[in-house]
Amino acid sequence: MTAAKPGAKTFKVTLVRSPIGTKQAHRACVRGLGLRKIRQSVVLPDTPANRGLINAVSYLVKCEG
Repeated sequence: MTAAKPGAKTFKVTLVRSPIGTKQAHRACVRGLGLRKIRQSVVLPDTPANRGLINAVSYLVKCEG
């Protein structure tokens, strides 16, 4: 993923639950968001692709912004 541009809409995503025991596709979504460890946070641009990834794993992550 590319870093968010200054002034662009962004949101902060934090991994709050372990993806162990989840579907392989959901684990891939977590990795696609750039998350590896629990309580790790990343700032991502507000794009339809990122919104879809977050929607798929909403039970594993917390989204702010």
